[in-house]
Amino acid sequence: MLTLDRVHVFIETSHILKDVGLTVGEREFVCVIGRNGAGKTTLLRTIMGYVPPQAGAITFRGRNLVGASPSAVAQMGLGFSPEDSGVFGSLTVAENIAMATWTRPTTRSAHERIALAYTIFPGLKQYARRKGTQLSGGERKMLSIARALALDPECLLLDEPFEGLSPAIIPTISEGMHAITQTGRSILLAASNIHHVPDYADRLYVLERGEIIFIGKPAEVYHNEHLLGIIGGMPLGPGERF
Repeated sequence: MLTLDRVHVFIETSHILKDVGLTVGEREFVCVIGRNGAGKTTLLRTIMGYVPPQAGAITFRGRNLVGASPSAVAQMGLGFSPEDSGVFGSLTVAENIAMATWTRPTTRSAHERIALAYTIFPGLKQYARRKGTQLSGGERKMLSIARALALDPECLLLDEPFEGLSPAIIPTISEGMHAITQTGRSILLAASNIHHVPDYADRLYVLERGEIIFIGKPAEVYHNEHLLGIIGGMPLGPGERF
């Protein structure tokens, strides 16, 4: 579905992404893990068209994404929830979600798409009339993902959906992501904490200083002290699970 092949990205004189290759298939949950500054956000922003690659290929369902604008990428079927949530503070929760239905016409009606967003995160419904500035950090994260889902995308890119959140809200976000996978959509998740990666993830990439240094299953990383040391994680104790 989504393929990156030998992608290089420079920002001014800094070489941020180095020969990055990555794939996300149909109905897959794929994670990119790395410490802060590893290049995760740049990776997702490059896919979405905010940052141009200097070399390499990026395709989505065989269509070239290099040179496409973010709006064109979204219209192809890629939804994006940025690290800062990107919620419009002057708009209500309902208006933020509805806005996505105008961006990409699909066979699903706006009503169906909005209903699905509230089904995934039912807690947002009680805040439908609140403005973005009146939401907590966790509520903004939920709204950001719900808005991306209302685009009716085939693949969602989620940048640090757990970053800075209270431990109490993390299960709600995680359950919402799992529910999204049950709708048949693919997810590409970027995270700093390996223990935020669900054990049902199909594939995990470790990104370090802009390079992919590991590809495999989450379980292969959980007890690997070398990789955990690189990404700043802690080993799981006996019997511990995500």
